[in-house]
Formats: sequence, C-alpha cells, structure tokens
Amino acid sequence: MAAGIEKSAGDKNERDESAANDGARGFFGKIGARKARSRGDASEPAAHLDTREALLLVRNYEESNRGWFWSTDANGRLTYITDAVARLMGRTGGALLGTSFTDLFLPVDSHGERQRTLPFLMTRQSKFDELPLRSAFEGDDRWWAVSGSPHFDGGGRFTGYRGSGADITAQRRSAEDASRLALYDSLTGLANRFHISKKLDTTLAAFAQQQRSCAIMLLDLDRFKQVNDTLGHPAGDALLKQVAERLLKIVGDKEMVSRLGGDEFQIILPDVEDRGKLGDMAADIIASLSQPYSVEGSRCIIGASVGVAIAPFDGLTSDDLVRNADLALYAAKGNGRGRFAFYSSDLHQAAEDRRKLEEDLRDALARGEMELRYQPVVNAQSNMVTGVEALVRWTHPDRGVISPSVFIPIAEEANLIWPLGEWVLRKACEEAARWPGELRVAVNVSPIQFANADLPKVVASALAAAGLPPDRLELEITESVFLADSNETARMFKALKGLGVRLALDDFGTGYSSLGYLQSAPFDKIKIDQSFVRGATQKGSRNAAIIAAIVALAEALDMETTAEGIESHDQLDLIRKLAVSHVQGYIYSQPVSSDELLGHAEAGSWIIKPSGPARQRNDRFQMFRKVGAVHGNHRYNVVIRNLSATGAFIEGILDVPKGTQFVIDFGEGQLATATVRRSMKHQQGVEFEQSLVSDGNGGLCTRHRVSPYLIAAASQQAQANLALPAFTTANDWQAA
Repeated sequence: MAAGIEKSAGDKNERDESAANDGARGFFGKIGARKARSRGDASEPAAHLDTREALLLVRNYEESNRGWFWSTDANGRLTYITDAVARLMGRTGGALLGTSFTDLFLPVDSHGERQRTLPFLMTRQSKFDELPLRSAFEGDDRWWAVSGSPHFDGGGRFTGYRGSGADITAQRRSAEDASRLALYDSLTGLANRFHISKKLDTTLAAFAQQQRSCAIMLLDLDRFKQVNDTLGHPAGDALLKQVAERLLKIVGDKEMVSRLGGDEFQIILPDVEDRGKLGDMAADIIASLSQPYSVEGSRCIIGASVGVAIAPFDGLTSDDLVRNADLALYAAKGNGRGRFAFYSSDLHQAAEDRRKLEEDLRDALARGEMELRYQPVVNAQSNMVTGVEALVRWTHPDRGVISPSVFIPIAEEANLIWPLGEWVLRKACEEAARWPGELRVAVNVSPIQFANADLPKVVASALAAAGLPPDRLELEITESVFLADSNETARMFKALKGLGVRLALDDFGTGYSSLGYLQSAPFDKIKIDQSFVRGATQKGSRNAAIIAAIVALAEALDMETTAEGIESHDQLDLIRKLAVSHVQGYIYSQPVSSDELLGHAEAGSWIIKPSGPARQRNDRFQMFRKVGAVHGNHRYNVVIRNLSATGAFIEGILDVPKGTQFVIDFGEGQLATATVRRSMKHQQGVEFEQSLVSDGNGGLCTRHRVSPYLIAAASQQAQANLALPAFTTANDWQAA
C-alpha cells in the first residue's frame, strides 16, 4: 500500500508538473513554439527551453513593476494575477484567485459608465486595449491601463481572458492636473471663467426646458488695487485667497463660485429667484468681504459691489444674463460702492444717463449750477442749533435738482471730486464767516481728498481767504481713510489738527470700525450712522445697545456724539435717553439755504422745536411712476405718488371703496396684491399683501416676479379663449 501511495504521489507530482508545463505552454508556450518553427526545429526539448526563457523574461518584467499579467476562466474569475500587483491592492495573488476580475476596479466617473463597460466587454467576449480603470481597494488610489483578449479551445468554446496591465497613475494625475489648470483658477482653486461659462450654459439650457429659474451674481472688489499698489502683488494674491474662502463659506458649493480674473468673481445660484433672499445673500457677501483681513502682518480692508440677474426674467442665454448682471454691478458701483443692485431694463437708460451726467458735471461748477445747503446740528437736550453740515446740491438746467447720491459717485469715478471738494470747502468757509455768533460748519472730506498731500494747504487757504476761525470748521472724515498707509494717515491728521480745525469721524460703525482708530486719530466728535438709528426703536433690535456703547466710548475719550437721520419722536426720545449729545435729521429741519440760515442766526439763538411723526415709519419714496392696477377683468392706468415697503399712494381711479383689492403691475413681471385702506376721490392709499424688498440701489421691488413662461402660457390661454383671464391676485398669476 505504501508503494501504491508513493506511486500515487509520484503520479500526482508528475501531473502537477505536467499541468504547470501545460499552463506555461498555454500562456507562453506559443512563444517557444514560434521560435522553434522559425528555426525549422520542431523538437520538444527546444520548445521547452524557449518556454523557460520566456518565463524568466516575463518574471523579470513583472518584478520590474513596469507591467503585470492576468487571466480568468470562462466565468470571469481570476486564475492568475501578478503577485506584486496583488500586493499593491492589499492582497496576495493566491487570495485574489477566484475573484471576479471586474470587482478589482471602480467606475471611472460618478455615473458609472466604465463600470458597466468592462462587464459588458467581457460578457460580449470582446477584446479591449488599455482601458483606464481605477483600483477598487480602499487605500489604493491607483489607475491601471488594462488590456485583455478572449481565448477559445480547439472546439471553439470560450475558456476565459488573458491580458496585461500597466500603472498609469502618474499619467492620470498629470492629466487631471492639466484639466484642473484648464478648469480651475490656480490661485484660489475656484472655477475659472471658461469652466463657469460652460456650467452656466449647460444649466440655463437644461433649466429652460424645465422652466426653472437661475440667478447669477457678479462681484467686483472695491479698493483692491490700492492693496496691490501699497503692499505688492504677493499680498494681493494672499488677499484673493481669503476672499475666495469667505465666499465659499457663504455660498457653500465650490463648483458654483468662480474667479473670472483679477478681482472679479461670479456665483451661480440655481433655482433661486426670491429677490429678498438674493438681496440678503448679497448683503451678507458685502458685509463679510468688507471685514478686515490680515495679510503678511498688515491689516487690509476692502469692500465689494454686487450685480444680480435672474433667468428667465433678465435673460435666457448666458451672454444676456452675464451682460445684464454686469450692468447691475455697474449701477451698484455707481451709487457709492459697497452695494448690490438687481438688473432692470431701466439700467440701460440709466447707464446712458450717467454718461451724459458725467459730461455735464465737468462744466457744472463753471456754469454756477452748484450751491450749498446747510442742515442744522442740534443739541439734543436744549434744541439749540450749535452748527450745520454743508451739503452740496446740483441744479441741472434740464433735469432739475440731482441728488448727491447720484453725482458724488460720478465725481469720484471721473476724478472730479478734488475740484468739487475744494469748491465746497472754500464756499462753506466764505458763507460761514458771514454768520453771526459761533455756529460751526461741517464739511465732508472724501478719502480721495484726504489722500492728497495738498489738503492741509487748501484748508489753510480757505480759512485765511474767508477769515473764518479754525475752530469753527469741522472736517467730517469717514473710516475708509484708514485704508491708506498708516504713516501717511497719521501725518495728515497731525497736519490738519495743527491748523486748529475740528475733526469728526463720520458714519461710525458701518463696516470699518476699529477702536485702534479712536486711540490714534485726534477726533473731536463721533457721528453715529443713521442705519443704527433707523432700527433702534423696533422690537428686538440691538441697535440701542450699540448706540449706548458708542456714547460711553465717546465720553471716555472726551468726544461729542451726533446721531444722524432722526425723523420721528420715538427715535428722538430714545436718542435723548441714551445721552447722545447732538441730533441731526428731518425732525428738526431739512437742509436750508445760506440766506435762510443767516436770517435765523441774526435773530439770536436758533432754537428749533422738533416736529415729525410720533413713530418711525417705513421709508417712503416720492415719485411719479405710471403703473397698472388690475381688478377683475379690467386694467387701470394709475400713478404712484409715494411708495414704501408696505404700501403706496396711488391716483387715477375715482371713488374706490375701502377693502377693494387690486393687483399692482409694476412691470417686468412684478405684481403685488394690494388692498385699499384709504380712499379720497381719485386718490387711494393701498396696503400690500406681501412687503416689497430693497433692490439694493435705494429703491424697492417685489420679492418674486411672474415667470415669462407663465405669462406666455396665460397669453396663449387668453388667445384661445379670446379673452383675458380674470386674475384677481398675484397668486392667480402664479397658478395660471
């Protein structure tokens, strides 16, 4: 039996060796046979010799890590894989035998096309060459170029695959890096102009089919050039990286934020058309980007302006949408920067008007179209006028009075602010010198004027020419002057205080505040911005606490305080309670002419009794705007005389009963349901069902608009019925 066992064992060894030789011959034997035939030598020993040499060459190739081999059975399960590659996959060759070959790899992309392609090819018994596949094993982030050929036995039956593979990880990563450079900004990591343009194209094309909305925002950084010029381009690059981080924190989706180049950015916001939400986001972005930055040990402060356009309301193609968002951005920057603006068709005309205004502004001083008005600054407790603020007014020969909020930004952008500012300074000093008593005059100094080294000379010249004592001139300076070089800023403050004039910190707390400024700059007064005053009396507001903190800080530094924009008695009562020393606002007086001021001053002490509404009201905008008022099947042409967020005063319909509902059509898909609350013959006061929202540009707009798709559908329905549907509310339009 032992002999039989030995014999059986010997037979088994022979069979194993024979199988190994057959396997070798099956995988590589053709190489030796081919060589033998080429020499005309068909002897078996020669074939075996060539096969062994081939095996040694293959093993040497495998061990060099330049490539590997694999084979499967007819069911696609591994029968051979190079052991070195198996170890790279976290396994051994033996452990992987019997594993489905397709399980070794992940899909090439998130949609899984390649994962389906490999099984498909092997199921079809098709040949494939250098198919890029990614390792499926955890911790192995490798890419392989895999080739395979189906094999058949003598009877034509499929027996499996044999193939090879090569590591293409380095090439793949290099290609991905090149692709990333082509699609992403190398500095910030955000999508670049090419990538975001393609994304916007595909998004709008898909959304047009689905009748969905998509908003875009264009951002431009304010005063970024100043950082580049003063601190250098490396500092500018570091700042742009921080800007990108802040944008991503607000927007969230990295693929939707791009840097177009320079200091321009673009954001795509799919399925967002609520202008209230968009306005809030734009305000958040502006506030975030306006906070101080630390760059290479230096403190930098910039700002941002935002233009918003929404498809399909403001354009259906990417070109139209970007062009209109850019127009809105231009409007935002033109109205003082640090603002946002929504696109409207009026902006095309506004841009042309602005260009003409700039031309006219260049000659306005020479033609005597400028004058000064003076708004009283009143002691909060005694109601006595202690000074005035000089405000420049422009009366255009054709357009009438033009607001400073319109022409001052134009003057700054057109390099006209220096001659205009010098004229205001000299004129204010000249007129103040004629006033009896000790009334002070305050003059605003723009950051552009403050940065000019000649400012102290101009101030001294204006005081001397008018004969005005220096302590009666107060220069109001905004916190943005601290963006310049700190040494130059300190020298300017020293020079101005050396003249004996007073200095006031204007618009305190609006984005650039730092206690360090108050410690180093010799201010005599802090002016509390009206944005804090406006909401201070509203329930839940923290503005009163902020004002109290500012007052306490000013008292500790021996400074006066002035609250701006006081219009109602509840605001005045709060300001007095918080111990603000001075008040400025319509509750006391609107700006007056120099002659009117002179009349009050000559009469002795000028005391003004406060007069205004009992409580703060929403901002009301005086206007003459033609709109539509829809009731039932009728549309009436009416005129809005004033407008607030919650209602409007209209005229044009006679004897409308209280409680009547209208849909006010502001144009461009803006519909607001309104109820008549007051009715006086041809005039009505209406209350909106849903409050209007800020358009970011000093005006108001509806939160939502009726989609052009719905308007087109309603129009088709009307044509089919030969009559317009009876829309009674804005919701009916939405439901159309």
